[in-house]
Amino acid sequence: MSTQMLLASLFRYKAWADEGLLAGLAELAATGPADEYRTAARVFNHACIVDRIFVANLQRMAHGHTATGAPEPPALEALAEAVRETDRWYIDYIARLDPQALAENIDFTFTDGAPGRMSREEMLAHVATHAGYHRGEVGRILTRLTGSSPPDTFTGFLHQAEPGRRAHNA
Repeated sequence: MSTQMLLASLFRYKAWADEGLLAGLAELAATGPADEYRTAARVFNHACIVDRIFVANLQRMAHGHTATGAPEPPALEALAEAVRETDRWYIDYIARLDPQALAENIDFTFTDGAPGRMSREEMLAHVATHAGYHRGEVGRILTRLTGSSPPDTFTGFLHQAEPGRRAHNA
């Protein structure tokens, strides 16, 4: 499996897991304590902002952000729209990406003004792992309050997306 194929699979998994988390946030917004929902939504919004910052970085564009979070999360509908749009962008970007471009280093600026340099491959790996960390953080909030959280494992995604993987070879 090539790096590009693996990244494509990881970002499809990310989109799948994000959908589950959005559903969990919707349930929490409807039934949970408002302060807990706000905390969970702020964490997920932070992950989305970072995703969008790296969209700009990958395109060698200024991202315009001076922070990776916001004091108040956007309305859930707006957050869901931003998450879905960003997830689609990454899936489409990876599909169009020339495999040699993965190793290309890109200079960028962090939100604190400090310079940075990463390869596209490293940036994509960062986005995938950063998002998973924060989905887990929100998942813990959901589990504490509701007793469960949405499925969020790569293996679970692969077996749902490709049920034939569950078949044993004879």
